[in-house]
Amino acid sequence: MGCTPEQGDDCYGLEKPAHQVSVSDFYIGKYEVTQAQWRAVMGTTVRQQREKSNHISLIPGEGDNYPMYYVSWEEVQRFIRRLNASTGKTYRLPTEAEWEFAARGGNKSRGYKYSGSDTAGNVAWYIENSNDGINPVGTKSPNELGIYDMSGNVLEWCYDWYEDYSSNAQTDPRGPTSSFFRVARGGSWFYSARITRVSNRNYYRPDSGNFNLGFRLACSSD
Repeated sequence: MGCTPEQGDDCYGLEKPAHQVSVSDFYIGKYEVTQAQWRAVMGTTVRQQREKSNHISLIPGEGDNYPMYYVSWEEVQRFIRRLNASTGKTYRLPTEAEWEFAARGGNKSRGYKYSGSDTAGNVAWYIENSNDGINPVGTKSPNELGIYDMSGNVLEWCYDWYEDYSSNAQTDPRGPTSSFFRVARGGSWFYSARITRVSNRNYYRPDSGNFNLGFRLACSSD
């Protein structure tokens, strides 16, 4: 996990040191949660979410199959609670370690720089190819596990509070017990290809939501 050799000279300090991590079995969404899925659970559209967030930005992508955005980490928790109550499942956000493991292709990893390729344009929507906006989910190639958009399109909330990496080996890390920011991963349509790399890290306040920040769900295997 972190700044491994295939990332070359593109790593930022937040990605260092690279360290050994083991994760237990889990499921993760094939796609980012869509606007239709959010609306079915929460009853709000992306435009209504923008109004709640007090942003004046444009709507960079709108439609049932577009990823949801303008959602804070805290709102995502409410979404998950409602979804679990209605389905009897135990959906959650992936931990940062789970997210990176899945983005790298899991046990099928071929060691790519981006999620599924060494060429960002094959798998990611980013600033140079996104036509200044978000695109429907699953319209680029998937990674080795058949998962789409883990590089680019929208950033994705993870469970963890943000902290600097330790060099120690870890099993199922879940981040610190408290901090000021929650982790987000994957880069987006708004950033360069460098930000969409599998090891790149971002962080935001948990009560903030913006025009390029969405999420996908995970679920423990049991």
